[in-house]
Amino acid sequence: MEINVLGPIGVRIGGRSVVPTAGKPKQVLTLLALRCGRVVPVSTLMEEIWGDKVPRSGTTTLQTYILQLRKLIAGSLPARSRTSAKELLITHFNGYQLAITPSAFDLREFERLTVEGDAALAAGDAETASRQLGRALELWSGPALMNVPAGQVLEMEAMGMEEARMRAQELRILADLQLGRHAMLIPELRMLVAQCPMHENFCAMLMIALQRSGAPWRALQVFRNLRQILIGELGVEPSNRLQRLHQAVLSNVPDLPLAAYDLA
Repeated sequence: MEINVLGPIGVRIGGRSVVPTAGKPKQVLTLLALRCGRVVPVSTLMEEIWGDKVPRSGTTTLQTYILQLRKLIAGSLPARSRTSAKELLITHFNGYQLAITPSAFDLREFERLTVEGDAALAAGDAETASRQLGRALELWSGPALMNVPAGQVLEMEAMGMEEARMRAQELRILADLQLGRHAMLIPELRMLVAQCPMHENFCAMLMIALQRSGAPWRALQVFRNLRQILIGELGVEPSNRLQRLHQAVLSNVPDLPLAAYDLA
């Protein structure tokens, strides 16, 4: 079985897709796939499908969705398969389990590569960190679960994956800054700052990349924009480390050190 969630949802058994076209069965399969190997309680599945407005027929309807998924799974199995769909999508007491060990799961691979990249960066190996984190980010083909009509549970799952993606991107940029790739990072950092204008780490890294690339006046503008947004939206000033970075740019401190601003 292959599972893809870092973009459009994809679940394939024997190379054949078992993703239903209808929204609610797709939600059920997505949640079972995300927690592959673990029992997903009926209450969690119902919360995902109907939120706090579970109909009286909720249990029966969920069973119908499970039957639909089993039919799709059965259709993907070889004609002489000794394994039945019921053995792959198991009914437990008050729960269901997708009992297949995936041969490929993009989320697990992303997590593995991110851990390796983070460890390499902590050990001072920026080259390996950049490579492993770059490979992790290449697994993404769009927003997490982008073609699933997510309910409360999947929304939280997707939010967690997107936060992990942002953290991996932040770590990869730190590694590239340590490798002296300042100029090439500026377009990417400008885009990230535009998307997350109150993200202080992205702003700080953009300021450092600009200053190291010989454009301190642009770095100062990044700080001014951040300060204006923070005061306007939250009524607060940038953090002390950003204030110190601002002063360092004003003083034209050469080769701003990442560690001095809690970035490395």
